[in-house]
Amino acid sequence: MGFSLDTAFKKLPKNIQKAILYGSDKEINGKPFEGVIPHLERLFRQTESEYLKEEISRFLSSLPCPVCKGARLKKESLSVRINGKNICEVTQLSIKDAYNFFSNLELTDRQKAIGHQALKEILQKLQFCINVGLDYLTLDRKSATLSGGEAQRIRLATQVGSGLVGVLYVLDEPSIGLHQKDNDKLLATLKALRNLGNTLIVVEHDEATIRAADYVVDLGPGAGRNGGEIIFSGTTEELLKDKKSLTAKYLRDELKINIPQKRRSWNKGKFLELIGCREHNLKNINVKFPLGNFICVTGVSGSGKSTLVEDILFRGLAQKLYKSKEKPGMYSKINGANLIDKVIVVDQSPIGRTPRSNPATYTGVFSEIRDLFARLPEARVRGFKPGRFSFNVKGGRCEACTGDGIKKIEMHFLPDVYVKCDVCKGLRFNEATLEVKYKGKSIAQVLEMTVEEAMELFVNIPRIQNSLALLYDVGLGYIHLGQPATTLSGGEAQRIKLSAELSKRATENTIYILDEPTTGLHFADVEKLVFVLQRLVEKGSTVVVIEHNLDVIKSADYIIDLGPEGGDRGGEIMAACSPEELIASKKSYTAEYLRKVLNKK
Repeated sequence: MGFSLDTAFKKLPKNIQKAILYGSDKEINGKPFEGVIPHLERLFRQTESEYLKEEISRFLSSLPCPVCKGARLKKESLSVRINGKNICEVTQLSIKDAYNFFSNLELTDRQKAIGHQALKEILQKLQFCINVGLDYLTLDRKSATLSGGEAQRIRLATQVGSGLVGVLYVLDEPSIGLHQKDNDKLLATLKALRNLGNTLIVVEHDEATIRAADYVVDLGPGAGRNGGEIIFSGTTEELLKDKKSLTAKYLRDELKINIPQKRRSWNKGKFLELIGCREHNLKNINVKFPLGNFICVTGVSGSGKSTLVEDILFRGLAQKLYKSKEKPGMYSKINGANLIDKVIVVDQSPIGRTPRSNPATYTGVFSEIRDLFARLPEARVRGFKPGRFSFNVKGGRCEACTGDGIKKIEMHFLPDVYVKCDVCKGLRFNEATLEVKYKGKSIAQVLEMTVEEAMELFVNIPRIQNSLALLYDVGLGYIHLGQPATTLSGGEAQRIKLSAELSKRATENTIYILDEPTTGLHFADVEKLVFVLQRLVEKGSTVVVIEHNLDVIKSADYIIDLGPEGGDRGGEIMAACSPEELIASKKSYTAEYLRKVLNKK
C-alpha cells in the first residue's frame, strides 16, 4: 500500500491506519489482508487456550451498548413509567433513594389495591439492605464489583427477609470491610435473626462482636500445631474473668496494643499529592500523602477509600513508574511522583498457586539452606551442588512424583484426589539426597520443621537465622518451612510477603499499600502486624493502609478520613491529620469511635 514501516502509526494517513486495524480487500500474497482487530476477534472466539484469551483480553474494554445506551431493555419496555421513571432509571438509584422513591409514590386507590403486595415486598427488602449498612449501593450494581463483606451482607439481608425459623447460620468474619458504624447495624441484624428463633455461629476477631455474643468458644493457646485446644467455652461475662484465655486478656485491657509515645512529624517533610480525584463517588478532591509516615485511610464502608488508594494512587504510580497498562481512576495529576522509586501492594492473595510454592522458597531462605547442604562434607564427596537439594529440578528430587510428594488421581464426575507418592512416601527427594544430613536432619526433615524449630537448628548460620527471625517476628513461628502455599490463610500469606520486604535493603523511596491487613487476625496478631509496619516506616518507607481496626488507626502518624457517608454521600475528605487532631472532629464517624480508644490511655 506504499507506506514505510518506519513511520509512526499516528503519522500514517487515515486510510492506511484503517487498513492495518480493520483489514483491506486488496490482495496481499494472494489473499485479502484480515486486519489486526478482526484477527484478534477471530482468535478470541476460536481459541481454547485460556492463556491466549487472557492475553487478548488486555485489548478489550467494556462499553455501553450503542442502541440501548446500557439500559439492557427495548424502547417499548422503557416507555413504561411510574412517577416519571422507567425501570432502568429506578435501578440506577441507590438503595436509600429507591426506598424514598417507593415510599412516596402517589397512587390512586385502584393502583394501591393492585400494587399493595408488591410495594410491601419491595420496601421490606430495601429496608433490610439499609439495616445492614448497604444504603449507598445502587440497585443495578454488578455483583462482581461487590466486596466480600458487601456480598455477605446482601445474603444476610435476604435471610432476615425470608423469616425462616430454626436455621443454623455459619458466618466467617462478617465484620470484614465494615466501619464500626456499619458493624453496629450488622450486629443488630444478627440479633434479629437470633430473635426469630435461629442459631448463629460466627467466626470473628472483632471486639464488639465478641462482646455482643451470648456464648463464646475460644481456641488456642497458640496457632498451628500449638493450637487446636478449647481454652474456654461459656458466656461473655465468664470469658472476661478467665485467666488462661489470650482473647480475655485483650478484652480486659490486661494486654493491649500501645499508642505510640511519639508520632512522626508529617507536616515538615515531603508530600505526594493527588490532584482532582473524581473516580466513582470521589468529589474532585486533592489528597496529600506525607512521605516517610505510617498513613491510615479511614471512613465508613463505601466512602471511596479503595477507589482513592487502589484505583488512583497505586495505578497512577504504577503507570508512571512501570508503564503499567492498567488504567487508573480519574484524576488530574500527581505531584511528587519523582520522589518515589517503587510502589508495592502487599495483599492477602496466595504466595503461590501450587503446592510447590512455600514460605521457604518465597522468602529465599530455601536457597541459603540448599547452599549449606551442598557445602557439607558428605555432599562434596558425592559432588552434589545446591540444585541437588531442589525439588524443582532433576537430580535430587523423586522422579516418580517430580518432587511434588503427592500424585494427582483424576476422578470422573468427582473432584481430583491427591495421594502420597508411593516411592518417596511424600518426602519429595530420592534416597541418595536424603542421606546427606545437617545435625542429623535431611533436607526433607528441614522442610517439615516449623520456623521456630528451624531457628534452633540453624542458630549458628546468620544468613538463615536472620530470614527465619523475620518470619518469627511477624508472628509466623508456627508455620512449616515447606508448607504448601495453597494451605496458608490470607493473613499468613500477607505476613510472609511483609517479612520478605523487611529482608530487602532499605529504600526511602518505597510506598507500601495494604488493604485491610487485619482481616483474619486476632488481637495478638494485629499487635505483631503493627510492629512490622512501624519497622517498614522506620527503614524510611511510606506505608498506606486502608483500615477500620481502631488499634491500627490509633498507631498511625497521619489519618485521611473519607465520608461523611457511603456511596453518593461519600467521597469527601472529613479530616487529614494526626489521630489526636481527628478526635476533635464533630463530623467524622471514625472520630466518634477513635475517641473512646485514645481516651483509654
